Amino acid sequence: MRYLLLTGLLTVALLTVVGISATTQAQNCDSSYPTVCIPSPPPDLDCGDISHRNFTVRPPDPHRFDGDRDGIGCEA
Repeated sequence: MRYLLLTGLLTVALLTVVGISATTQAQNCDSSYPTVCIPSPPPDLDCGDISHRNFTVRPPDPHRFDGDRDGIGCEA
């Protein structure tokens, strides 16, 4: 229990040091892209607008990064 609490506190401290709060990070990342942090629209983004490739995509995929609907976005 103490380990989990300490780990959580260290994570929040690290995010704060780099200028990202845990709340802000969670609010700005769309849940359709669980392995990368991509904000919800607007604006509508295309693969050329982001640096991520071959990442997990879940419905509803608001940016339409997964054109062939195989669960992988912006396939290289």
